[in-house]
Amino acid sequence: MIEETTVEETWRQMLEGDPAVRQGDPAVVEAAYAEPRLRVLFPFPSHGCLTFHRNSQFPWSNDLPFIAGSDPCKVYGPLYSSVLGEGLTPKEAAALVVAHLPLDCGPAFDGPWPPPDSPTD
Repeated sequence: MIEETTVEETWRQMLEGDPAVRQGDPAVVEAAYAEPRLRVLFPFPSHGCLTFHRNSQFPWSNDLPFIAGSDPCKVYGPLYSSVLGEGLTPKEAAALVVAHLPLDCGPAFDGPWPPPDSPTD
């Protein structure tokens, strides 16, 4: 039997509505999960938003676009830096996030940000 990663387990629990994890809007979660590039990132629903991270533990990477709202949705750049789109369906919002991901994005690693192999000051 293959063991689930933290990212896989979190997505599965969110999709199943498991009370052990934070819950996002089901339509937004399903649309995001349908996108292979988002499915490998750590999902974190909070305050009506679904954010995506390169790591699975606080502190988060916070350097990726994310979805706010449910239907209609709005897509913001990292840390609310810009509005990338608004008035979107969950599926359109997920696709827009994917279109704005850095090329080197994913899969998420287990642990806090920054990555363990990043240079230190």
